[in-house]
Amino acid sequence: MSVLEELFSVRDKVLFFTGGAGVLASSLAFELGKMGAVIVLSDIAPLEELDSAFQKEGIRVRTYHMDALNKEEVTEVAHSVVREFGKVDALFNAAGGNMKEATTSQETSFFDLPIEALQKVVNLNLFGGAIIPSQVFARLMVENPEGGSIINFSSMTALRPLTRVVGYSAAKAAVSNFTQWLAVYLAREYTPKVRVNALAPGFFVTKQNYYLLYNEDGSLTPRGQAILAHTPCGRFGEPRDLLSTVLWLLSPASSFITGVVIPVDGGFSAFSGV
Repeated sequence: MSVLEELFSVRDKVLFFTGGAGVLASSLAFELGKMGAVIVLSDIAPLEELDSAFQKEGIRVRTYHMDALNKEEVTEVAHSVVREFGKVDALFNAAGGNMKEATTSQETSFFDLPIEALQKVVNLNLFGGAIIPSQVFARLMVENPEGGSIINFSSMTALRPLTRVVGYSAAKAAVSNFTQWLAVYLAREYTPKVRVNALAPGFFVTKQNYYLLYNEDGSLTPRGQAILAHTPCGRFGEPRDLLSTVLWLLSPASSFITGVVIPVDGGFSAFSGV
């Protein structure tokens, strides 16, 4: 193994994913698993098919049905993983998503959005998508001499609030803020070996946002067209576009990096539109 390969190696690292059934999380986990990492996927959605697909590729994988909003459940799963593998090297807080009911449209104004739907989106993305799993796993990581890495999933909408997705925008902005807060707290109160950073993906097509980007006939919606017009790279992101940034954040090469939110957006956040 070369010096470069050793620096960015994830072999035998235990990587835990919330929201493991999602497109971005499962795709990242699959690639990292092929590189030799031990993959642990959790979600409230079924994971049997992913488990089989990973095992067919020789990936060491475990799957858990887990509600990221249930701290007792998260704690039980975390302790189970540590009993089996001895540690957790990284937590990927990938649970999250939006709801059509919490999205404004021509039919539904902001004034008529159900508070219950907005609360559900904020709870899912902030508490289930960052705070609760971090409470559980960071406690384990600070006891590990090697430390660990927490990678949150923020969003472009945390940098520039997007139209229509009011609850999702607010929640992801809070995730970015929490990322910075927790990075400082852990480094100052416990150990700088536990680092907390976040990805801010640009526009990737997922189950949650497909209806905003594509019409039923597969053509782009006006929103989809506007996004591509404001993305200098001229395309939607693909899960593999996140891989190099993740490898860097997991590696000793980023040991002096904590509390940052990294855009992976094809230039969207840099483009003013003119």
